[in-house]
Parts: sequence; C-alpha cells; structure tokens
Amino acid sequence: MKILKTVKKVPGGIMIIPLLLGALVNTCCPFFWSYFDNTFTTYLWKTGAMPLLAAFLFCNGTTIDFKQAGVTMYKGVVLTAVKVLIGMGVGVLVSFTCGAVGIFGLTPLAIIAAIANSNGGLYAALAGEYGDATDVGAVSILSINDGPFFTLLALGAAGYKVPIATLIGCIIPILVGCILGNLDPEIRKFCEPGAVLLIPFFAFPLGAGLKLTAVVKAGPAGILLGVTSTVLTGLGGYLVYKLLRMKRPEVGAAIGTTAGNAASTPAAVAAAGVVSASASGLATVQVSAAIITTAILCPIFVTFLHKHEMKAHPENYVVAAENV
Repeated sequence: MKILKTVKKVPGGIMIIPLLLGALVNTCCPFFWSYFDNTFTTYLWKTGAMPLLAAFLFCNGTTIDFKQAGVTMYKGVVLTAVKVLIGMGVGVLVSFTCGAVGIFGLTPLAIIAAIANSNGGLYAALAGEYGDATDVGAVSILSINDGPFFTLLALGAAGYKVPIATLIGCIIPILVGCILGNLDPEIRKFCEPGAVLLIPFFAFPLGAGLKLTAVVKAGPAGILLGVTSTVLTGLGGYLVYKLLRMKRPEVGAAIGTTAGNAASTPAAVAAAGVVSASASGLATVQVSAAIITTAILCPIFVTFLHKHEMKAHPENYVVAAENV
C-alpha cells in the first residue's frame, strides 16, 4: 500500500491528514483517550503536540545559518505585522460601522480573535514543506500573536501585559538548535530529517484537541469567519512577500490560519469585563469553527500558490528539486 504517496497528493497532506484524523477520533470517540490516560498512547496521539513541535523547531533551528538569523527575524516581524494589523483592522472597522452586533452574525470579538491569531504549528509545517529554515524560524516571532493580547488591545482593554515568557520560551529551542548547528555541522546533518519527519507526529495530537462538530454548531457564520481569515491574511501575507521579492512568497500565505488557543481568547476577554459571557460563548463557538476551517483551507491555498510560483518562477525552485 502506497499510503505516504497518497497522503502527499493531498494539499499539505503530511500535516492536514493526520490533523483531520485526530479531530475525527476526538469527535467520534472522545472517550477513547480515557482508557489510556497517562500512557504512551495519549502522549503520542493526544497530549504530545507541544513537545513534538518543540523538537521540530529545534531540528529546524540546527539548519539555520548564523548569517541568516537576521532574515529569520525579518520574516517573523513582517508576517506578524500583516496578521495582526489585518485582524485588528477588520475587527475595529466592523465594530465602528456595525457596533457590537457585528456583521453576518460575526461579532468584532470573534473576528479579531480568529483573524489576528495564527496557528504556529500549521505555519511551521507549511513553511517546512514549502520554504526554508528561515521561514520556519519565523514562527518564534509569529508566536507573539498568540493569546488575547491584541484582541484586548483592539477592544480597548487596559492593563493587559504581553506574555513575554511565552515568547522567549518559543525562541529558546530554535536558538539552541541554531547555536549547536553552527558549532557542529554534523549536528545539523543529524537533525535535518526531523524538520520533516516530526510533522505528522505533532499534527495528529493537534487535531485531537479539536472537534468537527464545532463547524456545525457555529453554522455558516463560523465557516465564513474561517474563510475570511484564510483569504484576507493568507492573501495579505503572500502579496507582501511578493512585494518584498521573497523567493518563496507562497510561504507568506501560511499565516492564513486561526490558532487553536484562539478559542480561549473570548473567555479571557469576558474575564476582563470587556464583553458579556453570552457574547463570549458565541464567539468561542465561531472561533472554534474557524480553527478547523482554516486548517483545511490554508494548506490548500498555500499549495495552489506554490504550484503557481513554480510555473511562474521555476528558477527559485531549482535547488530544492536537486535535493529531493
């Protein structure tokens, strides 16, 4: 059976197929994990996403040349700015023109929480597949949009501090990997396969934290929110990368996702007293639907742009083809 070959035929299949399988299991058999609590089964397929993703980032860090460190930070800052500014801009515009009720059933809270927060795991996987080490390393900067900070900022909440410890904690694995990879080329060579090998292993548990029923509960509004997030920020990232003449502009579209932890943002905003509990509940369901919708659409969109770029600028992919 040519399972791997079949999976690779699906846009972003190495990431999206395991993720969807995880969500399917969690939707149909959520009780399954309780039978194997605190065992290798749950560590690998339910709760192990973050350690595996950390190892993935470390392996990618070893492939970053010190001479390219500035490029990594530059890309991270650009992508973060595009993602956050578009999300905050759309949310504030809707709030200014339509008020708290929002538009098409989508409140400003749901819009900002979904659009301004990117899925670091999905971005890293797509960047690893279609970009280079500097693209993957940009996730250390991109992680600053995690959590409710920019949502609260856009809604005018005061006194909320940026989770600096979270940002630093995301950078450390990449930084240590980068240092070791530059000190010893053998370490870089040893860890390089991990930049691809680990993708399906952290994708499944990421999916196991989602439920496909969220799309149904949210209705068309939740799906619309996901589509909007992918189209606006994905296209925005791609066009900015094109404007800056990046060799792999399709990677810029990999920010067209909604972070898994964005579903907790409405509750955090409600706890701050900015919105009511009922408004928070509605936004949570809509953001949850956007998480799943973008997880499906973004890899397809990035793959489409990748094929387009390969035809339009084949000279940018010669090296990658020779290494396959």
